[in-house]
Amino acid sequence: MPSPQNPNPCAVEQNHPQFLELQQYIDSLHINPEDPRRKDTLIMTLHRAQRIFGYLPEVVQVYIASRYSIPHADVSGVISFYNFFTTTPKGKIQVNVCLGTACYVNGADKVLREFEQVLGIKSGQVTPDGKFSIESLRCVGACGLAPVVTINQKVYGKVKPGDVREILEKFFIDEQTDVKEAVNG
Repeated sequence: MPSPQNPNPCAVEQNHPQFLELQQYIDSLHINPEDPRRKDTLIMTLHRAQRIFGYLPEVVQVYIASRYSIPHADVSGVISFYNFFTTTPKGKIQVNVCLGTACYVNGADKVLREFEQVLGIKSGQVTPDGKFSIESLRCVGACGLAPVVTINQKVYGKVKPGDVREILEKFFIDEQTDVKEAVNG
């Protein structure tokens, strides 16, 4: 039973609504544990699970493996093979700094350091409030705009360290607006 202080679905296992949603999805696939082709829908299930939970922690992986009647290592192997899947939580606002060759040569490492300093976290981490996360990427395919930053799929090109605060300002303003509305609402 989830406690009000700990809404994390992974801490309360299968009784959490997110697990129930995943269970319902897997049930709809009518997986036969004896069918050698049962893993044909595993990637679709992992996509759905990541949409539901935001990431694929071990407890979710083990749950999926048990529902498919396959070893956890099979599920973990698929997750580690595809870059789309993540086993770490992401922030509501996902900052990605490209460190591909063109971006790096144009100062992306300095841009990344500025994002880390302003947000108080390192690449691969999430702010304590869960609002922001930072990741470094190898290439986003926009080399002509180097250095490139994406925030929740929006592309920012030719970013300089001095641009970081201005880019993040909108997100900080939105956060303050949310707080004011909650207090006054």
